[in-house]
Amino acid sequence: MKTSKHEPQSRPNRFRRALFALAAAPLAIAMGTAQAAWPEKPIRLVVAFPPGGPVDTHARVLAEKLQPLLGQSIVLDYKAGAAGNIGSDNVAKSAPDGYTLLLANTGQMAINNSLYPKLPYGMPKDFAPVARTALIPLVMVVNNNVPARNLKEFIAYAKANPGKLNFASGGNGGISHLMPELFKQASGTFIVHIPYKGSAPALTDVMGGQAQMMADSIPLFTQYIKAGKVRALGVTSKQRSPALPDVPTLEEGGLKGFEVVGFYGMLAPAGTPKEIVARLSNALHTVLTDPDTKARLEQQGAEPAWQSPEAFTATIVAEQKRWGQAVKVSGAKID
Repeated sequence: MKTSKHEPQSRPNRFRRALFALAAAPLAIAMGTAQAAWPEKPIRLVVAFPPGGPVDTHARVLAEKLQPLLGQSIVLDYKAGAAGNIGSDNVAKSAPDGYTLLLANTGQMAINNSLYPKLPYGMPKDFAPVARTALIPLVMVVNNNVPARNLKEFIAYAKANPGKLNFASGGNGGISHLMPELFKQASGTFIVHIPYKGSAPALTDVMGGQAQMMADSIPLFTQYIKAGKVRALGVTSKQRSPALPDVPTLEEGGLKGFEVVGFYGMLAPAGTPKEIVARLSNALHTVLTDPDTKARLEQQGAEPAWQSPEAFTATIVAEQKRWGQAVKVSGAKID
């Protein structure tokens, strides 16, 4: 006899459904508990540059301050190479479970997508941005043989000697290359670019007189400026840097509206649970508003500048457009 679709389910069917529900309940509870208990083991924080550099020193401060808030150790994992692309790709392809994070700089987040046509990952689509952590002003320096004592004198000197001055950078397409290109546009000067394999050898040649000018993150130069081994012409932020309070901004020096500032931020792999991203972001907010953290970062030339995941994502997209234009103007391209 046929049964009507409106009739109650058969007893065997009801029994099977009840058994399934009972079996699934512990799994659902376990999954919820696991997520709520995060983190239950050490967290890997990838730094895509060698130890001792600006990104590393920033990562060390954040890791130290985050550990007591999260109740787990944070292990720094160095995966250097290809302007940060190797480390970025490693994180993009890691499990989205909150146990692998990336501390990235301007190049990784806003420049490399325009500079490298064949990146194995997409920024920010293959990541879950957690928080912007800091703004990184640059400082522009010249060697002591340059007769200019300030920015106005340097611009006049460069205009009087077109193509005869050189600026050194840490490599094609990096921020130490693109910022001087923007300066050349803004000041109407022609200065020849000399790329090096890293900022340290570039700075060595600036101090030695093989190149006349350079611009890079403040921590790279601070001790050499204070020791009188190079002359600072200006910082690239709107306000003077606490790390170099006696150095004027480039705007103060005569370049009205000129501001070129890098940034750092923390990201997780795309698909990382929103609850974990939110907890990490809130913990970073706590860390970055701590007076001791603020003082230590400022000594490094960084300005604490937390942004929420949503605002940080928007910043990455906006900065990609800005730096993409700078890459286009510079003509830099790396296959």
